[in-house]
Amino acid sequence: MSKLPLPLQNLPLPIIASPLFIISTPKSVIAQCISGVVGSMPALNARPAAQLEEWLIEITETLAAYNKANPDKPAAPFAINQIVHKSNDRLEHDMAMCVKYKVPIIITSLGAREDINAAAHSYGGVVLHDIINNKHARKAIEKGADGLIAVAAGAGGHAGVKSPFALIQEIRQWFDGPVALSGSISTGDAVLAAQAMGADFAYIGSAFIATEEARAVEGYKQAIVDSSSDDIVYSNLFTGVHGNYLAPSIRAAGMDPENLPEGDLKTMNFATGEGSKAKAWKEIWGCGQGIGAVNKISTTADFVGKLKREYTAARARLQLA
Repeated sequence: MSKLPLPLQNLPLPIIASPLFIISTPKSVIAQCISGVVGSMPALNARPAAQLEEWLIEITETLAAYNKANPDKPAAPFAINQIVHKSNDRLEHDMAMCVKYKVPIIITSLGAREDINAAAHSYGGVVLHDIINNKHARKAIEKGADGLIAVAAGAGGHAGVKSPFALIQEIRQWFDGPVALSGSISTGDAVLAAQAMGADFAYIGSAFIATEEARAVEGYKQAIVDSSSDDIVYSNLFTGVHGNYLAPSIRAAGMDPENLPEGDLKTMNFATGEGSKAKAWKEIWGCGQGIGAVNKISTTADFVGKLKREYTAARARLQLA
């Protein structure tokens, strides 16, 4: 296991809930943290930009009150995701809000910037950068990120094609800092498997969409329950960056999921979520291959409780083997 920075030490469970564009809100973040996993949301989910400060106040004050009332069972810390892409004209504003409210963990995506990392470090924050290959991992650490989120094959939304075995092995040859693994993780057994491969944390996204606190339409949640890995389509049409999506949502938008044209990153604006073919992430539902293990819509607390039981049982089986 890695030597972990303070905000990532002593977590109730080795799990980070990934930031879900449009879907994650203070309601879901707070529920995740109180349940014992790192909760997160994209800064861009707060619209207009002024709403981000309101949301950060809500999260920090609610978690502080919870921790005061439950000193023996404190909540896990929370994270804010920043899209470090040139189309995001809110980045400086949003990062200033994170500094003001001392957000414990910053997750950076689609670009790495030394000034963003330095801003987080100014108050003791930790920066985790998501990557899809070893080359990008090295660049992120060189620019000052504290840790990595290895986005392997099968992850929901923007995802790579590398096997988690290959990606973790390559990273661990040179990096001994915190690493979270993303890609098809929906059970406690898979959380332990991620650790066995060399990751410190499991990074779970799609399964949290099918929770009551998630800001997703009921059709989206039910589609996750009803679908399996056979219903996931890998395409760059919608944002210009390859990602995994639910085939039923593609058909509902009037397209054939088996015959999608190529996309162009230049047509995507990450600040608005708009692409050239459909309003990305709203009409087209991002989702990973691990949803076959999701069989009902539940509360965040119930889902995390299930993960904990499975994780504990998996560890016990190994100890008895």
